[in-house]
Amino acid sequence: MWLYNVVWKNPPDFGRNSDTGLYYFTRAAVDHPVFPPFSWVVEHLVLPNFLIFGWLTLVVETVLAVLLLTGTFVRVAALLGIAQSLAIGLSVAEAPGEWPWSYFMMIGIHVVLLCTWSTRYFAVDALRAQARKGNGPPAAASLLRTWGIVLALLGIAALIASFQTDRWASVGGLVGTEDLEIGLGTYNLAGVIALLVIAACTLAAAIRGSGVLAYAAAALSVLAAVSIYLQSSRTDVWLGGTNTTAAVFLCAAVVSMAAARWLGRSHDLAASASNVTHQGSS
Repeated sequence: MWLYNVVWKNPPDFGRNSDTGLYYFTRAAVDHPVFPPFSWVVEHLVLPNFLIFGWLTLVVETVLAVLLLTGTFVRVAALLGIAQSLAIGLSVAEAPGEWPWSYFMMIGIHVVLLCTWSTRYFAVDALRAQARKGNGPPAAASLLRTWGIVLALLGIAALIASFQTDRWASVGGLVGTEDLEIGLGTYNLAGVIALLVIAACTLAAAIRGSGVLAYAAAALSVLAAVSIYLQSSRTDVWLGGTNTTAAVFLCAAVVSMAAARWLGRSHDLAASASNVTHQGSS
């Protein structure tokens, strides 16, 4: 949900000039109040400083998407998700066409994440737990291998989607469906190449146990995301992506960075073991 819905939080004005997008839904707190004190805050503090609020919303929801998808600090993300879901509900629950019960569901989902152990597998939190037990390098390789496969499959799907539009279009083909509001971003051919290169780096890092390759994957992912943010709504987007696409690249960056720390130690541990063996034989 967070991943898909960052797509329409578009800088630089976030819909203020056209009374659409984030501005329209934020103003609903004033036009269709749910809780009058909250409506007063929106009218007198949020709307007059809307650009700051717009950027804050984009950052918060992107962070939520990245942390939850990568399984990083999930309980912190759950608390943030509860707060954000509550704020959204207080803004639009009484607006025409909205389903008030859906905001209770959003809060409930994050409460479940807060109160349960939801990061046992394929998560950065699980990697940190394994590292505390001394299993950091193999856990890091496993996590990177999984994400490398996911990114490679996403790259293949993005390649197919890119043929739906001009292959170098500023907004590429969507991996997902607009009708169901499910998607993993848009990609043109350049975006596909970026995805596949990052996937190759993560897989190679996992196979070779190379922290350097994992850091390279993280750096490339950050550069891809930053390029989208800098170009979006201002000029042609080289990778054909949206805010959702940028969040996907940031997921790859977080996983690669977390794994790189432990992959880099695998060689140190091997070297230390070799030195101990050599000294013992001497």
